[in-house]
Amino acid sequence: MPAFTLSTVDYITIALYAVVVLAIGVYFARREHDAEQYFLAGRRMTWPLIGISLFASNISSTTLIGLSGNAYGQGIAVFNYEWMAALVLVIVAAFFLPAYLRARVYTIPEFLERRFDRRVRYYFSALTLFLNIVVDTAGSLYAGGLVVQLILPDVPLWQIIGALTLVAGLYTAAGGLAAVMYTDALQALLLSAGACVIAWTAWERIDGWDAILAVTPAQQLSLILPADDPHLPWPGLFTGVLLIGFYFWGMNQFMVQRLLSARSLEHGRRGALLAGLLKLSVLFVMVMPGLMARVLYPDLADQDLVFPVMMFDLLPPGLLGLVFVGLLAALMSSIDSTLNSASTLVTMDFIHTRAPGLSRRSLMWVGRGVTVLFMLLAMAWAPQIARFSSLFNYLQQVLAYSVSPVVAVLVLGVFWRGATANGAVAALLGGLLAGALLFYLNVVTPLLHLQFLYVPLILFVLSVVLLVVVSRRGVRRGDIEALLWNAAGQEASSAAPVRWYGGFRLQALLLLLATAWLVIAFA
Repeated sequence: MPAFTLSTVDYITIALYAVVVLAIGVYFARREHDAEQYFLAGRRMTWPLIGISLFASNISSTTLIGLSGNAYGQGIAVFNYEWMAALVLVIVAAFFLPAYLRARVYTIPEFLERRFDRRVRYYFSALTLFLNIVVDTAGSLYAGGLVVQLILPDVPLWQIIGALTLVAGLYTAAGGLAAVMYTDALQALLLSAGACVIAWTAWERIDGWDAILAVTPAQQLSLILPADDPHLPWPGLFTGVLLIGFYFWGMNQFMVQRLLSARSLEHGRRGALLAGLLKLSVLFVMVMPGLMARVLYPDLADQDLVFPVMMFDLLPPGLLGLVFVGLLAALMSSIDSTLNSASTLVTMDFIHTRAPGLSRRSLMWVGRGVTVLFMLLAMAWAPQIARFSSLFNYLQQVLAYSVSPVVAVLVLGVFWRGATANGAVAALLGGLLAGALLFYLNVVTPLLHLQFLYVPLILFVLSVVLLVVVSRRGVRRGDIEALLWNAAGQEASSAAPVRWYGGFRLQALLLLLATAWLVIAFA
């Protein structure tokens, strides 16, 4: 095991980074004067920044710690969550983003209210708040705490988590979404460079692919696993990974908020495709190192420590500090994103609807106060994640039992004019109760022994049936045309025409072909 120490040069690097990040927050705090600027960066973001920010915000909770650790324990099949993101982002950009931008909403719950009614908005907003704090922010704080505790073993985990929360909360509360997205871009550059250096150094250390083959069963080198695999059966790609991915990229406020900040449909779509392309690189720089770690550290007790251990073992002083701060930066990226989006949800979905007379400046200050509150709640919950087998399993299982009903409501709401508000409420409540029952029977007792990736499809089908049955007896809204999918009007919100090689359809096709090639190559 390596010595988990940092040199003086490393500490100087970390301190300089902290100063830069806080300076960004202060800079944007002086520029943001109303709610639209604070929560959606004035709807002025361009596609490179959107794509990089989407990628950087996602990296923290599922890539650095979770993916390399999961690959160490179960093989490369965990990459299925990553390539599926490319497919999901194409779907979101093609069919849902045009409706989001036409509606000019701040939040997805606000969109659902316009499509159905306020009951649906409140339900989904409350669910998203719960998941943002319990899953996204708390998961990132826990991962960050594990890393920092390696070099500060005598400091309790909760104190480290508190310090991380304070730093992320300060610049997020000050600068809003613009501060979040610009720091995301900086963090993504540091992270990508660090991950590439670690992957290359590990590859050199293990002496090639033969060393991996010697310690890895052939099945664990395949993305497509048997239907009875206990961790990621191949049907689960469509019954679970696809539905969870759609929620994460197409409905989760802290991801969709970046798309809502786009200056045009074209910028939003290109940003989504860029994020999907970046996700494909994860196989080589963040999943494969988990297999290399089997050669280097065959007896590692905690798989969630794979990436941090490689970082301290393989990097020289100076470079270690840069990569260490890149790792913390990626963790901060997810924390700042969820804090900002949670603040947006409370301010726009609860406060603004109850007090519509509040000025935009007042709403901004409310949002800052809410950010601090949620910062404290996430800090309190994060240490509890240690009770689960691994960080990655914690993240995915919570989503599997909770998000399918809202996915069903959104999909039918956009594609079926006949979906009614009462039908949506029935689907949400029925799906909630069914999810709670399945969780009790499958996790708490357990009696069912049902692989968790089959749960999302069960809940999705049940919710669709409830929505359709109840909607057949209800009254349809008549003011929803702009919120529905319309093949003839999908380009209506796009910017000026682009050349054929720059069009969304061709770019999306190329991304899908690249994704298919990668999956087939490692099938």
